[in-house]
Amino acid sequence: MSHSLVNKYNVAGPRYTSYPTVPYWDIDSFSLQQWKKSLKQSFSESNSSEGLSLYLHLPFCESLCTFCGCHKRITKRHEVESPYIKALLKEWSIYRNLLGGKPKIKELHLGGGTPTFFSPENLKFLISELLKVSEVVENYEFSFEGHPNNTTEAHLQTLFDLGFRRVSFGVQDYNLKVQQAIHRIQPFENVRRVTELARTIGYTSVGHDIIFGLPFQTKNDVIDTIIKTGSLMPDRIAFYSYAHVPWIKGNGQRGFNDADLPSGDSKRQQYETGKRILENISYKEIGMDHFALKTDALYKAMENETLHRNFMGYTASKTQAMIGLGASSISDSWYGFAQNVKSIEEYYHLIDEGMIPVYRGHILNTEDLIIRRHILNLMCNFKTSWINEDMTFEELPEVLIKLKEFEQDGLLEFGRKQVTITEQGKPFVRNICMAFDLLLQRKKPDTQLFSMTI
Repeated sequence: MSHSLVNKYNVAGPRYTSYPTVPYWDIDSFSLQQWKKSLKQSFSESNSSEGLSLYLHLPFCESLCTFCGCHKRITKRHEVESPYIKALLKEWSIYRNLLGGKPKIKELHLGGGTPTFFSPENLKFLISELLKVSEVVENYEFSFEGHPNNTTEAHLQTLFDLGFRRVSFGVQDYNLKVQQAIHRIQPFENVRRVTELARTIGYTSVGHDIIFGLPFQTKNDVIDTIIKTGSLMPDRIAFYSYAHVPWIKGNGQRGFNDADLPSGDSKRQQYETGKRILENISYKEIGMDHFALKTDALYKAMENETLHRNFMGYTASKTQAMIGLGASSISDSWYGFAQNVKSIEEYYHLIDEGMIPVYRGHILNTEDLIIRRHILNLMCNFKTSWINEDMTFEELPEVLIKLKEFEQDGLLEFGRKQVTITEQGKPFVRNICMAFDLLLQRKKPDTQLFSMTI
């Protein structure tokens, strides 16, 4: 990747797990009543056909990883598990009463925090109670995030018996100096142990998460980490840039100095080198920052153009509605977004009052829905089209002018009423999506809201 392109496009920009992005939600006109209406509309349109996705945020961790931007609560007191599970189940009951019908679940994901902070027995109770009052569609996918240091055989077997077939393990980097900086000491042997255990039990998709751009990290560290990862051949790999946003996450990302982070050029070299090694050992690039073997469902979804992206990341199939349970969780009805309160204490209080614990959100207007589809097309398929009238919008001519510069730099190609991102342009997909982001174009932020794109 040329030095000039890195310098030109290394700007702050969204990762586009949603459109509009959270800082541009219209929270002033949002109301809980509007959110309920949008979710009921989505449920009536899609529950009988595709089902919905369910995300459970399990926020507890025993120690703080200083690279992490997630909402979490650090504690070693495991008595917090049961009250939180009871609140999750009550929140699900509130949603079921709102929707009126029996929900069909297509995707269920446990994220965090550290889901494997919870005991296997408590996870079994939680999932069993959720499924008692729901239906599961035929081609469902249940997945969870496991910490290699505390995921036990009992965790893996218990969740497998409940229908889980996909697990991802956070690796980040194997260099001890990097691990000490991010407060995540995690030997390769721990990762190998849980990876092999998962395969022995019968998991059909094992994923590893690797981060580049971490403090003190070098290109050789990335090479070493990916070579070790390749020896285990996980089915899919998330290989993504560290998002340094301490102005948002506070002290959680201040275990090191900004000067300890690699430069934009160094990060690009880390990515390009890692990508080349992954491709040499049979991994295929999927969307942005993801790689998979041809046997994995994520690759097949890309080939079939059914890949989807939401607040859970890339998924192999689309559901119109996604409900997030737990403190800080975000839900998506397609027509609207809603985020739960972040404080666990406030979450408990609202749940005890029988209220959906939402504190902010956004209802999409017609323009939002069109732009959302364009950005999803680019993020998932590296192309989008306005051949159909329902994909046009008033400011499209201005967007096309902005895209011309990407064409001149060899990052995309124009066709008949469509654009396709080139191989060289794939690392700049966030920048290309920003050209479609009308809300960002109309109101440039005064302060940095997003991580750097490169």
